[in-house]
Amino acid sequence: MKHESINFDQKFNAFSEQWKPKVIAEMNDYQFKVVKLEGDFIWHEHADTDETFIVIDGSLRIDFADGEVTVGKGEMFVVPKGTQHKPYAEKEVKVLLIEPRGVLNTGDGNTSDITAENDQWI
Repeated sequence: MKHESINFDQKFNAFSEQWKPKVIAEMNDYQFKVVKLEGDFIWHEHADTDETFIVIDGSLRIDFADGEVTVGKGEMFVVPKGTQHKPYAEKEVKVLLIEPRGVLNTGDGNTSDITAENDQWI
């Protein structure tokens, strides 16, 4: 077995599309996904799981029905399960997501042309 660390810059440089998370590692049933975000996403929720956003570079705003949170470089935020939310990035932001395997980026029951295919490894 080859032991090698994961380099975030290398992973982010390996793709250009936005709102399409890429798996870089797994731990038990959880996946670590890198994603580039810019602009507005859709309102959605994950009924059965929390979702962790760790900002590697840039600034991310997450809107909620009752307010918002801004997550800057080097910061993280956990969206509790069942909480409707909508990510927004004025400029491109690089994010590490941590969530269980199989979670759709557009939430429960929301599939559209912006729904990312699961288990896309880089």
